[in-house]
Amino acid sequence: MPPKPKFPVIAVTGLAFEAQIAKGPGLRSILGTHPERLSASVAEAIKAGCQGIISFGICGGLSPDLKPGDCIIARSVVMNDRRLESHPEWSQRLLEAIPGSIHADIAGVTSPVTTPEDKRSMNLATGAVAVDMESFLSIDAAVTHDLPFAAVRVVADPSHRALPPAAIGTLLADGTPDISAVMRSVLAQPSQLSSLVRLALDARAARATLTRLRSRIGSGFGLHDLADAMFTPAE
Repeated sequence: MPPKPKFPVIAVTGLAFEAQIAKGPGLRSILGTHPERLSASVAEAIKAGCQGIISFGICGGLSPDLKPGDCIIARSVVMNDRRLESHPEWSQRLLEAIPGSIHADIAGVTSPVTTPEDKRSMNLATGAVAVDMESFLSIDAAVTHDLPFAAVRVVADPSHRALPPAAIGTLLADGTPDISAVMRSVLAQPSQLSSLVRLALDARAARATLTRLRSRIGSGFGLHDLADAMFTPAE
């Protein structure tokens, strides 16, 4: 049995099922549903020592070419006027490990992009094919501490589909759905029910893809398979 790496890779997630799927040897999962609190958790984990940071989970599609279940390996992450590059060797290792994955840019946001119009505008403005709320704060922390970064994100809601109100702001602090809040939203606006069911089916496809691809990636999401001397862990 190979020795356990001294420093883990940090997997940054926003949902409970993402954190659960991410678990594995040489890895520490961090879950956060609020950007500021998640940033603080990532900073604490870096201070404790880590070998790299990966953003892992589902995302929203911005490109009309993407469908639920498609996997994106981030080439860079863009937010406002900043574009930060992922670690090329690590990203290449992930592309090789995940057949059919797409190497492209991801946009970072601090609140959900909910309408097809806003998704199209963001796609045109940034060139990003997908969007999530965890990748930019993760790569920003990685750059600050001179750590390698990668992102593995799977499309849940495609670009042409709006997020129903019941899917927005209805998460508990542990990253699970607030069922009471969802039910209240549906009762207040029953017409969204079909959209909510469609989103649940898309999210199931994305979750299945995450589970499959996670089984293909080794210790520390493949980072520990690279030369140990390539990176200097943060302390």
